Amino acid sequence: MDRPTPLDAATSARLARQPRAGTKPELALRRELHRRGLRYRVVLAGLPGRPDIAFTRAKVVVFVDGCFWHRCPQHGTMPRNNRGWWADKLARNVARDRAKDAALAELGWTVLHVWEHEPIGDAADRVQAAVIAAGSRPARRAPADPGTG
Repeated sequence: MDRPTPLDAATSARLARQPRAGTKPELALRRELHRRGLRYRVVLAGLPGRPDIAFTRAKVVVFVDGCFWHRCPQHGTMPRNNRGWWADKLARNVARDRAKDAALAELGWTVLHVWEHEPIGDAADRVQAAVIAAGSRPARRAPADPGTG
């Protein structure tokens, strides 16, 4: 289906500015995981679907999904204009998500999706549990030597 002519220039400009990576929810999750001692790779090349976060030793990948673009059942909305086009576009996004999840699972990866509205602590708990269950532990920090300064 051809892309329709935008009816609202402001909405078109806002949607065009949406980043693919490094979104606020993604950065917040990455900060929290790092704070917990979990070390990961970002946008690991060579995997289906470009995961946002990858724990290579544990073979766990995380996608931080936006409610609009990935059809969140709680917060996903449908634009008022060009509804048919958007319904098809968002359905293709969901189908692509399922296909990349299946491809990653076939390669032996555990796939997690975190919604942008999910509390960061809850999301980090789920990710940490999956990484630990897969046999990887958070990095341990050596205690500070009180004799050095």
